[in-house]
Amino acid sequence: MLVLTEDLADRIRKHGVETYPNECCGALLGTDREDGREVRELFPLVNRRNDSPRSRFSITPDDFRAAEAAARERRLELVGWYHSHPDHPALPSEYDREHAWPWYSYVIVSVAEREPKQITSWRLADDRTRFAPEEISVSHRVAPTQATR
Repeated sequence: MLVLTEDLADRIRKHGVETYPNECCGALLGTDREDGREVRELFPLVNRRNDSPRSRFSITPDDFRAAEAAARERRLELVGWYHSHPDHPALPSEYDREHAWPWYSYVIVSVAEREPKQITSWRLADDRTRFAPEEISVSHRVAPTQATR
């Protein structure tokens, strides 16, 4: 289970709307607990994809290292990634599967005509053949701090 505050879920939705019609992307910073994975902060990133930013996102190795450093600074872990699907369902694509890593949570928000819709989370199987849905539990408490880049 992925535990996410309403505040963080709203920030993911807003990021998707801000970058529409292109995909947004960012890192999920948090901790693994006995009852699930808790996202404590977001680390928004810039979609580095130049050729097809409407249907793909890309980050650089420097972006990855910056997200890891931000997590360490806050005594958290890099627990996953989020991105938007403009005018498409919040389901992982084949491209998403091919570029994902096992263990991480992958949050996807659907944005249709500048309106955020469904938000989902997925985990890639260890053999990398498929994604499995990850339940999201949205809490109403406010995230303790906000990570910005």
